[in-house]
Amino acid sequence: MPLVRIDLNQDKYNAETSKKIGNLVYVAMEEELSVPKDDKFQIITRHENSELNYAKSYLGIEYTDGIVFIQITLNDGRSVDLKKNLYARIANDLSKELNIRKEDVFISLVEVKKENWSFGNGEAQYAK
Repeated sequence: MPLVRIDLNQDKYNAETSKKIGNLVYVAMEEELSVPKDDKFQIITRHENSELNYAKSYLGIEYTDGIVFIQITLNDGRSVDLKKNLYARIANDLSKELNIRKEDVFISLVEVKKENWSFGNGEAQYAK
């Protein structure tokens, strides 16, 4: 059910690396949140550096032009511990596999009710 949007700097990440980021996020969601197999819907957008507007630091974290914005829209109801595990897993995997600084992994979760999805055919497949 998740819809993942990944926004990043086109000067720092080529199309192949961008796709790898998406795959690592998907595997983390599968293993940490029990997202069903093949429930992979992602929009990956590479931007000019001038199109990414962010503070150079926040909460003691320094950001670089390698920042990766990850927004995950998913069903509500997961525990804080599961969310923390997901954040750590994504940051660790991106760092280990692609040498992306953990400080540059910005993640936002947007939780919605199940009836707020339509996967096609104009139907609310998960509505009760």
